[in-house]
Amino acid sequence: MASPAISLSRSDAYTDIDKGSLWLRNRRWDLFFITLSVVVVPLPYILYLLGVRFGIDDDASRNLVNFFVAVAIGGPHMMSTFLRTGLDERFKERYPTLIRSSIIIPVIVISLAFLNLSLMLTFFFFWASLHVLHQVTYIVELYNHKEAKFVRKSALSPLARLIDYAIVLTSLFPIAMWKISQGSFEIGQNDLGEAIPDLFQQPENPWFFYLVTFIFGAALISYIGKTLYEHHHGILNMPKFAFVSLTVIVAFLTPLLPNLDTAFQGLNTWHSFQYLAITFYIIKIRQMVGDLDENAPLVARFSRRTPDARALYGFSAALLVGSAVIFVLVYALAGIVKPGIDGNTHFDIAYYTAILSFLWIHYYHDHFLFTDFEALDGAFSA
Repeated sequence: MASPAISLSRSDAYTDIDKGSLWLRNRRWDLFFITLSVVVVPLPYILYLLGVRFGIDDDASRNLVNFFVAVAIGGPHMMSTFLRTGLDERFKERYPTLIRSSIIIPVIVISLAFLNLSLMLTFFFFWASLHVLHQVTYIVELYNHKEAKFVRKSALSPLARLIDYAIVLTSLFPIAMWKISQGSFEIGQNDLGEAIPDLFQQPENPWFFYLVTFIFGAALISYIGKTLYEHHHGILNMPKFAFVSLTVIVAFLTPLLPNLDTAFQGLNTWHSFQYLAITFYIIKIRQMVGDLDENAPLVARFSRRTPDARALYGFSAALLVGSAVIFVLVYALAGIVKPGIDGNTHFDIAYYTAILSFLWIHYYHDHFLFTDFEALDGAFSA
């Protein structure tokens, strides 16, 4: 998969940034990297179905898709976080406790992988869901911030912001909660229902599904009303509206697919594509304003190599060596620690340990990065 190209050379760094519009960079960039990149969502599932159609075992096809997504885009997106945290002296000085406490996460992951894989995957699913939705709200706030500070000089009302948050944060869960209530919530060969309290798994009385659906329905009606009001008064932020609306549709429909493991890989692919674009855009902006060389010299070296982001993408992908080493070590040890385990469990322990050790650190750091709504200001004020 080609790396996201972001043309920000020193000579044309700001010539393609539409500072006076509502777009984060310009219409073409926002649509390609943020909104219409939604077209990548069905690709992992299509690849999985093609594999099964051509005679590949169901689990083998699923794992091949997982591996491809991890190497091509999921892994580089995960590792690109460290270009803005662990490799950035300014971030480390600002959050020293965060950096030091990150070492606890691999210990937790390895312990859960061997002691209770279902519990680990259940926790992973819900944290991953919140992380994806947190990124959506972050992008929403980037649109809000640019609109209020650089375009219309008007603050978004608290109610309008609350409605945007409500529709985004509830869209993924109605169908997922229905599957949980019916005891059919599985990721690959792992039944996550084993780690979910029976209180939420009541096929005869799916009360939690009804509750979540009611909240989502209220948020949806409010969102439609807010959109009509903003359109009528000529204040509708069209780039943000298109992004939020597509996100809600995709998030709501994704859990309908029977193979949830691969279905969520589609959502992960879109999320990762957006993340790489935003991350490299922020890095390039910092390079242009002269902040990167002082605080992150290694990142600056790769950022200068090409006018687009290919070198940054390659650097992020190269950091996956750490995950590969962990996978080999855990795979070798799993058969010793748990002799007689079946092949799928053996692979899952090694795979999820290698991925989640870094992925959860990525989630942890992003909860702080996703509070920086001024990250793009250098591009608009230069």
